[in-house]
Amino acid sequence: MTRAWRGAGWGGVLAALAGSVAGVALQLQQAALWPAGIYAASLIAGLLLWPCAGLAAGRHRMPGLVLAMLAGLLLGAGQTGARAGLRAHDALVPALEGREIVVEGRIDRMPQHRDGGLRFAFDLDGAAGLPGRAMLFWPEAVPAAEAPHAGERWRLAVRLRAPHGNLNPHGFDYELWLYEQDIQATGTVRAAPAPERLARPDFWALPLERASEWVRDRILARTDGSSAGRVVAALVTGDQSAIAPADWEVFRATGVAHLMSISGLHVTMFAWLAAAVVGRLWRLSPRLMLRWPAPHAGLVGGLLLAALYAGFSGWGLPSQRTVWMLAVAVLLRLSARRWPWPVAWLVVLALVVALDPWGLLQAGFWLSFVAVAALFATDAGPLAGGAANRRSGAVRRLLREQMVVTLALAPLGLLLFQQVSLVGLAANLLAIPVVTLVVTPLGMLGIVLPPAWDVAAFVVEALRGGLAWAAQMPGATFSAAAPPLWAAAAGVAGGALMGAPGPLAWRLMGLPLLLPVLLWRAEPVAAGEFEVLAADVGQGGAVIVRTAGHVLLFDAGPRYGARADAGTRVLVPLLRAQGLRLDRLLLSHRDADHTGGAAAVRAAHPAVGEAGPPCARGLRWQWDGVDFEVLHPAPEDARPLAPHNATSCVLRIGNGRASALLTGDIEQPQELQLVADHGEALRADLLLVAHHGSRSSSAEPWLRAVRPAVAVAQNGWRNPFGHPAPEVRARFRRLGIPLHESAVCGAAQWRSRAPAALVCERQAAARYWHHRPSPPAGEE
Repeated sequence: MTRAWRGAGWGGVLAALAGSVAGVALQLQQAALWPAGIYAASLIAGLLLWPCAGLAAGRHRMPGLVLAMLAGLLLGAGQTGARAGLRAHDALVPALEGREIVVEGRIDRMPQHRDGGLRFAFDLDGAAGLPGRAMLFWPEAVPAAEAPHAGERWRLAVRLRAPHGNLNPHGFDYELWLYEQDIQATGTVRAAPAPERLARPDFWALPLERASEWVRDRILARTDGSSAGRVVAALVTGDQSAIAPADWEVFRATGVAHLMSISGLHVTMFAWLAAAVVGRLWRLSPRLMLRWPAPHAGLVGGLLLAALYAGFSGWGLPSQRTVWMLAVAVLLRLSARRWPWPVAWLVVLALVVALDPWGLLQAGFWLSFVAVAALFATDAGPLAGGAANRRSGAVRRLLREQMVVTLALAPLGLLLFQQVSLVGLAANLLAIPVVTLVVTPLGMLGIVLPPAWDVAAFVVEALRGGLAWAAQMPGATFSAAAPPLWAAAAGVAGGALMGAPGPLAWRLMGLPLLLPVLLWRAEPVAAGEFEVLAADVGQGGAVIVRTAGHVLLFDAGPRYGARADAGTRVLVPLLRAQGLRLDRLLLSHRDADHTGGAAAVRAAHPAVGEAGPPCARGLRWQWDGVDFEVLHPAPEDARPLAPHNATSCVLRIGNGRASALLTGDIEQPQELQLVADHGEALRADLLLVAHHGSRSSSAEPWLRAVRPAVAVAQNGWRNPFGHPAPEVRARFRRLGIPLHESAVCGAAQWRSRAPAALVCERQAAARYWHHRPSPPAGEE
C-alpha cells in the first residue's frame, strides 16, 4: 500500500487532505446535526476507502485521486459531526435556564476585565443538567474577599442561560465563538449566597494560564493601566480584551490589527531567537555536540520553546498554525527531506482543521493561511551575490513580501470585514519591525526586568500616535459591500498574481481578477419599492430602511457598556457589509435603548449630522417614489431629548401598494389617539411593535386599526422586562397577527414587493450550533 501511494506521488496525499478539509467545511454548513449513526458510518467508510484509494492510485491515477478525496471527505465530515454530537449532549437543560442555582467548579482561564466586572470560563463539576463549561460574568457589585484567579476552585451562586447572541447578516457569530471553545452556557454570578473560594490551585493546575495572568496583572500595574500598557500586556500574554476599543479602531484602519495579538510573526521570531540561543548553549558542551549536532538541537529547542510561548499566550489560531508549520519544517530538516510547499501548507491546514473544525469559520484562520500561501507561491528563491547585494535584495524582498500579503489579503478583508486599509502597506512596513523586533522582545524581557515594560509602553505610545495620524488621512480605508465567496477567492488569486515575481505583463493579468470584489454592489432596491431590516440589537430598537437610492436609520439601538454599543458592534458593520451610506438618522425618543449607538453611527456616517431633523408630526418627505410621514408626536410635544415614551416618534412609510408603521415606545393612550385621528389610514403591512411588546402598549383597537400582515418586536433574549408581555402575545395570537421577536428571529428582513413575508436571519442562516429559543411555557 505504501509503495502504491509512493508511486502515485503527492497527488493522493493532497487529494485526501483537501477532501478532509472539504468534509469539515460541508459539515459546518448543516442547519441541524444528523443522527450519530451516520457519522459513525462516515468514519468507518472513510477508513475502509483509504486503502482502496491507495491500490487504485498505483494502477489508475485519476480514480485513485477521486477515492482519496472521497475518503478524506468522509473522515473530515464524520469526525466533525461526531464531536458536535458529543457537545450537543452537554447542553444546558432548558428547565435550569434563568434559575438561581449554586455550582462548584474551577476557573480555567485567566479572568478578563470587562465593563463593570470580570469574565472567565468556568469548568463546572458534572452536576445533572449542567454543561461542562460556562462563560461567567462576575459584576463589580458582587463583593468578594479576594479577586478570583485562574486555577482556583469556587462555589458560586449563578443564573445560567443557553448561549445566545445577536444574529445579523455578515455579523459576528457570538454563538459560534462560544461553541468553538466548548462553552455551552453563559451566566452571571449572584450576590447571595456569597461566593466562596474552595481551594487555591496546586502547582500543576493550569501553570501556563496562571503564569500568563500573573504577568498580565504586573504589566498593567507597572504601566498604571495605560492604553499603551494594555497593548504590551496583549502582546505578551495574548489578552486582547485589554486593548481599548479606540486603539482597535486605529489598528484596524491602518491594517496592523494582526500585529497587536500573538501572531505567527511573533511566534516565528521567538522560535528563531530561541533556536539561536539553544544552539549557542549546546556548542558549549563537547559531550552534547558529540551526541547530537548543535543545529539540530537548536531547531528542536526553538520549536519547543516557541510552542511553550504560544501556550503561554493563549494558543490562538495564528499561534497554532505557526507552531505546526514550524514543526513540519523542523521534521523535514531533521530527516533531510523536501516537500513541495503546497503539501506542507495543506498538511498544517488539515491538522489545524482536524483539531479545531469550527476555527475554519473564523477570520483569523483564513488571514493566516492565505498570507502564508501567498508568500510561498510568490517566493523568488534564495538571495545570491555579495553581502551588499544580499542586503539590498533582503530589503527588496521585504517590500515585495509585504506588498504580496497586502494585495492578497485585501479581497479577503473585504469579504470578512468589508473594509481594507489603503495605508496598510506603509503602516505595516513601520509597525512590523517595531512590534516584532522592539516591543515584543521588550515585553518578554520585562518578565525578569520590569523597567523594560516602561520602555515598551513608550514605544507603543509613539507608534500609536503615528498610526492615529495615518488613520485620519483622507481615504485611509476603503469599504465595499460584502462580496460573494467566488469573488473574494478570485480577488485573492489576483492579488497574489500581481505581487508575484515575473514580467509585468504577466502580473497585470491579476488585475481583472480583482475587479469583481472591488466593484461588487449589494442587491439594489427597485424604484418605487422599499425594504425594512429590523436589526437584532438585543433589548432596543434599530431599523434600516432602504429605497432605490436612499437609506434611513430609525433608532440606533442600546449601549451595552462603557466600551460597547449597538452602533459599533452591529449597525456600522451591518451598513458597511451592505455597502450603504446613511442619508438620515431619525431617533424616536431619548431612551438609551434607542439612542445608545447614535454616536458611533454619526462618526461613521458624518452626513447624517449631529442632531438631524426633529421627529415631529408634519415632517414628511419622498425618496425614489416612497413616501415618509411622521404621525406622532405633535410639534409642541417634540422637544429635544423629551423624557417620556408618550413623545416617541411614529413613522409611516408607503408606496401606494405596501406600507410599514415604525413606532418607538408609544403607549396605549397615544395608540388610541392615533386611531381617533387617522382611523383606517393606519392600515400597514408591517408593524414595528411599540415598546418592544410592553403590556403598556399594543392596545387591541390599535392592532385592529393597523391590521398588519406581520409584526416585529425588537427584544432581547430573556430580557429583564419580560417583553413581549404574555398578554400582548395572546392579543396578537387572538387577532391572527404573526408576531416575530428578534430574540427568536434574529434580524428580520421585510420587502414591499412581498408584504406578507418576513425573512428571519436565525432561520435563513441556521447552523446547528445556533440557539433555537422558543416562547415561554404556555405562550406557544
